[in-house]
Amino acid sequence: MRTVRDVMTTTLITVTPDSSAMDAAIAMRDNNIGPVLVVENNEICGILTDRDITVEAVASGKDLSTTKVIDLCTANVQTVSPDTSIEDAVQLMQDHSIRRLPVVENGAPVGIVSLGDLTVDIDAASAGKMIQDISADTPNN
Repeated sequence: MRTVRDVMTTTLITVTPDSSAMDAAIAMRDNNIGPVLVVENNEICGILTDRDITVEAVASGKDLSTTKVIDLCTANVQTVSPDTSIEDAVQLMQDHSIRRLPVVENGAPVGIVSLGDLTVDIDAASAGKMIQDISADTPNN
């Protein structure tokens, strides 16, 4: 049985809750990524996406240099362990209409797994249906 550990990305880019939206956006640009984990004391307290910055800050006319990440990020993030089966991770994403899952081991973030990472491991028909189902829902993460 393949697990999240087999497909997750282990290079994490993190910001603190008090980081500015501008700092988070720069980190996203510099690392060519869409999400950053919001971490304090080595624990995940949220996830922030490029879409969060665009929709919640830019489109609302907020000052990115003074707007704090904690005011834009999604809190109460669903997480998985590295040993979670790919099927269970897919089900969690479907159940919560999310596209990314932080991976946590012993309480600390160790990776992130995306919808794309997981669909590589399932058959094309199931992957297409899953992507359709999640994409049809209101975006969360």
